[in-house]
Amino acid sequence: MNIGQIKQNDAGIFMGRISTLAVAMTIALKPVQSANPRAPRYEIHALTPGRTWVQVGAFFELNSNNTGEAFLNGRIDDPSLAQPLQVSAFRQEDGSYNIVWQRAQKRRDVTSALGIKSDEDPAPPFGADGSSDDAGMSGSAGASAGDDGLGETTAPVEETTRRSRGKRVTENA
Repeated sequence: MNIGQIKQNDAGIFMGRISTLAVAMTIALKPVQSANPRAPRYEIHALTPGRTWVQVGAFFELNSNNTGEAFLNGRIDDPSLAQPLQVSAFRQEDGSYNIVWQRAQKRRDVTSALGIKSDEDPAPPFGADGSSDDAGMSGSAGASAGDDGLGETTAPVEETTRRSRGKRVTENA
């Protein structure tokens, strides 16, 4: 879905607006000078209500797998947003860019990729009591019953001692 457009002004700076139901911002692109081929092509800056510019994202240059056409891809993020805006910019014949929003794709569920049904639990690589089925494992000699073989923790143990104004206060034991 097209949510904005940026054009190059007389000074050579790409500027424009992004507008959605929840977001309305003026943006500018600042070219990134880097010898690193993995560096972004542009930093995305937004104009604040106080009329200052803040960096809110970056655009990386990618090429379409189908057409080989170059386009910009990145995201805009700010603490005021519930989640980052995934955006792409496609160059138009007049040299401007159309800004297109895309919803973030969820990663594949690992259990479905492995073919494990959600109602069946895979068997752990150890017995129900935590001991290994392999008698020849190194390091298992001398372990007491119920010992998981991981050793004792060195982290301080915290105990709840009192409540202060509705908040739980913890102290080290």
